Amino acid sequence: MQTDPQTPPSAEPQASADAPPHDLIPEPVPGDELAQAQDEIAKLNDQLLRARAEVENIRRRAEDESVKARKFAVEGFAEALLPVKDSLEAALSDTSGKPDVLKQGVELTLSQLKSAFERNRLQEIAPAPGDKFDPAAHQAISVQPAEQPAGTVVSVLQKGYRIAERTLRPALVTVAQ
Repeated sequence: MQTDPQTPPSAEPQASADAPPHDLIPEPVPGDELAQAQDEIAKLNDQLLRARAEVENIRRRAEDESVKARKFAVEGFAEALLPVKDSLEAALSDTSGKPDVLKQGVELTLSQLKSAFERNRLQEIAPAPGDKFDPAAHQAISVQPAEQPAGTVVSVLQKGYRIAERTLRPALVTVAQ
């Protein structure tokens, strides 16, 4: 190979056996890379907008369900109390004047009420004398000397009620001193 006297030997292109000829490797075109990046940005923006819309829909649905739950939470309990009201009205309209009939009607009404309480998980808090005082379920009205151990219930003035594990009204009790 002859070298041109004006061209230095190191300036000549050298082709290796592994590399393809320089003219076969396409040079990146700045416009293509820009278009690809813009397409990727558009896709990501679309995904972001869809994700935001989905989150907003989920939030709105959860809020609607919460409103409905609060609005209709008492519905089942109210349905269970309707027969009790009917029985009380029937008792008031009874003109027989027989105390036994009235007592039997009141007992039936109380049974219906207890059944409604059970179906709706409303439980009585009625401690027995001698039970340990529980400040979460009992309210001490007074303390009196008694033959029982201190801190135990002497008497119950009014039953309490709880729904599930939450105390609605504590039982009013007298506690041993």
